[in-house]
Amino acid sequence: MSLVKPISVGPVTIDAPVILAPMTGVTDLPFRKLVKRYGAGLTVSEMIASQAMIRETRQSLQKATWDPSEEPVSLQLAGCAPVEMAEAAKLNEQRGAAIIDINMGCPVKKVVNGDAGSALMRDLPLAASIIDATVKAVKVPVTLKMRMGWDHHSLNAPELARIAEDLGIHMITVHGRTRCQMYKGSADWSFVANVKQATRLPVIVNGDICSREDAREALRQSGADGVMIGRGAYGRPWLLAQVMSDLAGGGERPDPSMDEQLDVILEQYDAMQALYGVHTGVNLARKHIGWYTKGLTGSAEFRNRVNTYDDPGQVKAALREFYAPWLSRSAA
Repeated sequence: MSLVKPISVGPVTIDAPVILAPMTGVTDLPFRKLVKRYGAGLTVSEMIASQAMIRETRQSLQKATWDPSEEPVSLQLAGCAPVEMAEAAKLNEQRGAAIIDINMGCPVKKVVNGDAGSALMRDLPLAASIIDATVKAVKVPVTLKMRMGWDHHSLNAPELARIAEDLGIHMITVHGRTRCQMYKGSADWSFVANVKQATRLPVIVNGDICSREDAREALRQSGADGVMIGRGAYGRPWLLAQVMSDLAGGGERPDPSMDEQLDVILEQYDAMQALYGVHTGVNLARKHIGWYTKGLTGSAEFRNRVNTYDDPGQVKAALREFYAPWLSRSAA
């Protein structure tokens, strides 16, 4: 029996609401394409600053680039000025976005100090103005991502959810931590039930969902309509497909073979060089190599060594050598 049902976000139907979280510096185009190929109900772009989007900076355009295989596309915007958020939403609608997602959950100091992200949970009138302006600016559905509140003395996510519903938001995602927790402690999935009870909108639970068991338990505690997976997918672009299979009643889906895992890493590595150029691509790919290889015998020493390489060919040769003992094609 399926534990999740299709949900409607305006005219967009998410058949299996297992969603890839927007993560700056992680969920770029090369990674999202892999996740989508294995299977995901929806992928969301990295957070894009609304002001940068209006100026069409090179970085914002990179973040707003997607592949047709990802459609329908959800692009996430952050900002603290209603007019700028509205303008950035219009630009992304014109570029083909099917959904605009508003970030009111990012806890990072640089974002919060600019009165964006989760800082908006301290100023619900401004949050409401941003939601209202963004919804009115576009014809595509607008969704909202938030935290439980700024801190445990102001757990106002249910109140913000009601405001958002009244202003025309189509779906809400709640990360089960406050801003002041950052990523410490454990996500409180049961709190999300308060948001679910406060609104008729589809609600997605997010935070610390790193396995099929986590997804089941998060849904049970929250009563949410779907799950959003973030850090659990580091180095595992196949995790969302595994969760989807389990929640749909399809049972356990094993990890790919080591041969396939190596192919995936090399494909992502090449795609990152193509998107960012060699220098930036090599630097940005290092953390991904760390996540893919974590837990394998000798991985710490391997990462320390490969992180000193600046030549992509040298890195790929080192990856092939490192994975060789586990490859079936080597044994054959």
